[in-house]
Amino acid sequence: MPALTLEILPGLYSVHRLPPDAPIPALPDPPAFCSVSRSADELSVLCPREADIASEQSVDSFVCLRVAGTLDFSLIGILADLTRCLAQASVSVFAVSTFDTDYLLFPSNHRETATHALLSAGFTLVTPTSGLSSG
Repeated sequence: MPALTLEILPGLYSVHRLPPDAPIPALPDPPAFCSVSRSADELSVLCPREADIASEQSVDSFVCLRVAGTLDFSLIGILADLTRCLAQASVSVFAVSTFDTDYLLFPSNHRETATHALLSAGFTLVTPTSGLSSG
């Protein structure tokens, strides 16, 4: 698999847990990355830390990486390669996939360790110049 480029999104992110029947809260306008998932047990909201979400529980201060470009559904092992690299560096992750690509979040207090591990594994890290880059 060719080396991947990972975009470091600006700011920090939070993950919120709400009751499963809660309405989807108002989210920040684009271009901020947000993700909402509902199951029988919960409503999870991933969004920029600055968003005002009233939740049962939340975990704060995640760095968000976006796999640059659009990933074909036939590709195999992208998340496995990324999570393996970070697991070997003892960095926990929260992963989200969209139709086009994958996002990987890790605690901001592990930023230096995670960055070093990803660079050492051959990944390229870039910072988008404005907002969320398109693939």
